[in-house]
Amino acid sequence: MADETVLVRCRTCGTRNRIPVARLKDGPRCGRCKNSFPPIAAPSRPVVVTDRTFADEVLASLLPVMLDCWAAWCAPCGAMAPVLDDLARGYAGRLKVAKLNVDQNPVTASRYSVLSLPTLLFFRDGKVVDTAAGALPRQEIERYLWRFLAR
Repeated sequence: MADETVLVRCRTCGTRNRIPVARLKDGPRCGRCKNSFPPIAAPSRPVVVTDRTFADEVLASLLPVMLDCWAAWCAPCGAMAPVLDDLARGYAGRLKVAKLNVDQNPVTASRYSVLSLPTLLFFRDGKVVDTAAGALPRQEIERYLWRFLAR
């Protein structure tokens, strides 16, 4: 993991910076404008998101975010949960995995037109760049992640 990097867009000048994962917690600087990034937390577990915390946890995240839209009654959602937990550990520092219970947080689910469960929404710089609906095997989710993180 020492040689792995993540792309982080500077909020001041918009430059995309390739930062070693090991340096994320040190508050690195933008290579162009030299402004400091705040230390970037690299959660190794999915972050629970609500309508109230969505903007801070997802839209303002310096890391790319994979948001799992799920419900307690959804059996395929439950089947995907251990896979997403494992992916959160494996991609810590490069990706934030977040979980949104759509029954308890209908405003956000409606805003992004989540009509089927489970649905994965991939966010970069506060915008949805990809979606995946339905229960997917780990290999398929990782294919989405490889494309998503390579952008």
